Amino acid sequence: MNWLPLWLTCGLLTFAVRYSFIALEGHYRPPGWFIRWLPFVPIAALTALVAPEVLLVAGKLSLDIDNLHLWAALVAIAVAARWRNTLLTIASGFVTLGLLRWLV
Repeated sequence: MNWLPLWLTCGLLTFAVRYSFIALEGHYRPPGWFIRWLPFVPIAALTALVAPEVLLVAGKLSLDIDNLHLWAALVAIAVAARWRNTLLTIASGFVTLGLLRWLV
């Protein structure tokens, strides 16, 4: 199968979407509610990526005590709430998961 047309189409669509924001700069003012909600987009996207990895084991919801990812996430959340340091949060989650895997 020749993938070139698909790649070109995807590339052009990506370019068009991204360029539209540049082209509309100064010509369009989004509504106030949109601007107020915009800061929440990164955390919503990150949650959508991380939550399934933390909460699902073998494709099923697992809130059990043996879900090591959940424990590591809880430690990372506590560290984030206390110190508000991204690097420390990520490191604490990884270290906790590593230690739990080593112990179990």
